[in-house]
Amino acid sequence: MLLEGSRSLGLPLSPAQADALSWLAGELGRWSSRINLTAILDPNEMADKHILDSLAVLRALDPGPLTLLDAGSGAGFPGLPLAVVREDLTVTLVDAVAKKVGFLKHAIAQLGLAPRVRAIHLTLQGDPAREGLQPFDVAVSRALTDPARWATLARPYVRDGGTLVVMAGAGAPGEPLPGWTGPKLDRFQLPLSGDGRTLLAYRKLGVA
Repeated sequence: MLLEGSRSLGLPLSPAQADALSWLAGELGRWSSRINLTAILDPNEMADKHILDSLAVLRALDPGPLTLLDAGSGAGFPGLPLAVVREDLTVTLVDAVAKKVGFLKHAIAQLGLAPRVRAIHLTLQGDPAREGLQPFDVAVSRALTDPARWATLARPYVRDGGTLVVMAGAGAPGEPLPGWTGPKLDRFQLPLSGDGRTLLAYRKLGVA
């Protein structure tokens, strides 16, 4: 499913990458039988709505080494699949729920992603210096799909010229946001369910 679905998105996985992501889905299911990490437990839905949905973010990223903030990462989406597939990404997963961060740290260790990927138990408050965070090339979130809200929270965490990614549903409008250029819209369907999705990619303007 992952191999075929990734090809449909124009982002073909290698067998090793598909195996790693399959392990992630299985491990998430096992953990969720004990603690509530996700409401999506069906393998087909997990492949489609967690992993392939996450991989679509690759279409909004520049080539070359990048630092990426996944805010409100939850069970690691989209940050973990992105890190598995692009070895030139340095990913910081942030979540306010300790049990979710525990799962993230377990997955990072088992997938051999450290030290390139780290998980932090933190509620983002708009003060990256105090929180021990450096400006990122990219900030993305699935938890906050309202572009204006997410853009306001993310702005201090993104370097000038960096990218803000909003993951939204079908038909999401692409309104301009103060302090950002764009957005670049990418509308697509999830390969297995056919559900519509929209990626909105903005660029941060520097202060004049």
